[in-house]
Amino acid sequence: MVDTRFHQFAGVRTLSSLLAAIELAAELDGDGPLIEGVEELHLAGPGHVALAAHPEYRSALQATGAGVVIVSSDLAEDVPPGVVRVVARDPHMAFVGLIEQLYPQNTRGTVMALLGPYDTLPYTENDVRIGPGVVLGPGVEIGRGTVIGPNTVIGAGVTIGRNATIGSNCSIECAHLGNGVVLHAGARLGSEGFGWLDHGRSNRKIPQLGRVIVQDRVEIGANTTIDRGALGDTVIGEGTKIDNLVQIGHNCRIGRNCLLAGMAGLAGSTVLEDSVMIGAAAITTGHLTIGAGSIVLARSVVTKDVKRGGRVGGYPAQDVRDWRRETATLRMMNKGNKSGREN
Repeated sequence: MVDTRFHQFAGVRTLSSLLAAIELAAELDGDGPLIEGVEELHLAGPGHVALAAHPEYRSALQATGAGVVIVSSDLAEDVPPGVVRVVARDPHMAFVGLIEQLYPQNTRGTVMALLGPYDTLPYTENDVRIGPGVVLGPGVEIGRGTVIGPNTVIGAGVTIGRNATIGSNCSIECAHLGNGVVLHAGARLGSEGFGWLDHGRSNRKIPQLGRVIVQDRVEIGANTTIDRGALGDTVIGEGTKIDNLVQIGHNCRIGRNCLLAGMAGLAGSTVLEDSVMIGAAAITTGHLTIGAGSIVLARSVVTKDVKRGGRVGGYPAQDVRDWRRETATLRMMNKGNKSGREN
């Protein structure tokens, strides 16, 4: 969801005025509905604009409660009755244009807010300890018993629960942290995700309007980075432990009690169900699900879904037994070839 603690809304607009601003034509009944924001298809309400650009969105589109949907021509007939459809040649570009009208660039992120003036002062409960050089943005809320290490920067609107430990030189923006969370030195939470359109040409940025949600008792290692969602949230589940130098892309959802070893990397929209273990330097290609209780061996590259309780390794990652048999076979073949050349 777009949390206005972090991203200021420019105000309610008519659909016709928004479309005119981005030079997109559409047949409307008068000025069309009033637009109160943007939202994902499955969460959108009557005042929201949502996006449906690919066939994978079809089922969510058919069930959406959005007031307006920007769609490709292939999905136009799947828009539910009563929902205004705007057919665009490039739905993603059109949707980004609307976002830029509703949430201007100069109101997103935290740098400008940190420079003041503050409209809402930070609030801390009793027994909060704050080290030298710490910067708290407007509207920050910190629960009792929490410790903030030196030179950490906490952006506008961030909330941190009770008895958390935030190390030195961390940066936190567009995030809500639960109780008992531990961030080690240099962790970066809530930075913009890596989202672009018109690749290799204009490289137009996709605004990153989501959040990072860190549930209770999560521990995040030194110099780990967790990007906020593009529109939805990046979520780290209760009790999960993340090692140093891990990269978690936008819109990832990590379940409860997962373990991620150092230098692992999750591309955007990766889902880890509960109790998944990711080995050191293993990576995913994104938009996939790793089932509960699965194990991904070190340095593996996961390119497709992993079933519940799976144990995978290699590149591309596959069932570990198959991977080991293939590796052994290749070694035997290689030894045979060397023997033949010597004779």
